Amino acid sequence: MTKLKGITWNHSRGFTSVVATAQRFCEINPGVEIEWEKRSLQEFADAPIQHLADQYDLLIIDHPWAGFAQKSGILADLSLHLSADFLADQESNSVGLSHLSYNFDGFQSALAVDAATPIAVYNQQFFCNQSIPQNWQNVLELARKDKVAIAGIPINLLMDFYMFGATINASMFKNRTVIDEESGVIALEAIREIVSLCRKDILEWDPIDVHNYMAENNDIVYCPYAYGYTNYSKPGYGKHLLVATDTVTFNNVPLKTVLGGTGLAVSSASKNLELACKYAEYTASPLIQETLFFDAGGQPGHRKAWLSSETNRRCANFFKNTLKTLDNSYLRPRYNGYLHFQDNAGSLVQEYAVRGGNPKEVLGKLNVIYQESLNHAGS
Repeated sequence: MTKLKGITWNHSRGFTSVVATAQRFCEINPGVEIEWEKRSLQEFADAPIQHLADQYDLLIIDHPWAGFAQKSGILADLSLHLSADFLADQESNSVGLSHLSYNFDGFQSALAVDAATPIAVYNQQFFCNQSIPQNWQNVLELARKDKVAIAGIPINLLMDFYMFGATINASMFKNRTVIDEESGVIALEAIREIVSLCRKDILEWDPIDVHNYMAENNDIVYCPYAYGYTNYSKPGYGKHLLVATDTVTFNNVPLKTVLGGTGLAVSSASKNLELACKYAEYTASPLIQETLFFDAGGQPGHRKAWLSSETNRRCANFFKNTLKTLDNSYLRPRYNGYLHFQDNAGSLVQEYAVRGGNPKEVLGKLNVIYQESLNHAGS
């Protein structure tokens, strides 16, 4: 018996999807056993993959690790183990920049088996007789009625900071500066305003918390941006069906949210590397993405699954209604050392959102952390 071990995150979207593909892969490959373990969403964001790559053959990862993976070599370069035709299909059927987000200087660290970006989500029943927000002012008006929530933990507020900057076409991560000062102030003020209109609970909420609350309660009925989860748009997953849609406009421009999703990577230390790569290829293949992976709660990364009339029928047109936002999403930096910035910058954004102060001082502190991250990378 040949055994592979994998590590993913503890939501149906991240766990039951790969368990299902592993089960079927083992059925058609006798003598193979794949065991998936799970960790919290916060641990997923925080845990260094260099430690996980020593323990597991398969890893579900976030694309900001791509630069580190390329430099360290702790993950297998899948371009050396999978066919050029397969990888070309993955790239041509990418949702937004999902596939290329795992490619750094030609090193393909993972396959984009899951695609996501913050999209708007609402309680279908509440809006059956009224229009959903179309612009940022509509969102603020609804928030003043205590009907709106966002994910307010530091990492998500940092992604919101990027979002507002990208939407107004700011100069970001250039010349050792996170963002130009004028745009940075606009972004911080926008975040502070929306946070001030939401209940304080959101400061401890991640996107799953937002979805779970909205699916089980009817006082919060709208979220203008949270990393999307098709699960909540399927009947029976929650008490209230949540409908997803593209983001509203900010200064007449659709909010350009920050690409997320996950990739399936293979540890370069795996004793069964080729078998692990074969399973990764199986899970990312068009047919499995559109059927088994989605059926088991996954959120596919292959474009054919997003365009499928059947997948859309089963989740209130989640894919069709949000694809424009995915294709328009902003790609975070991925240089080796970037995660030092991501891990430390969000708390400054959250502190300003709650307490206010001098936004230019906040931007100065962010620049210091950014410069540290560049030095941390040795670049």
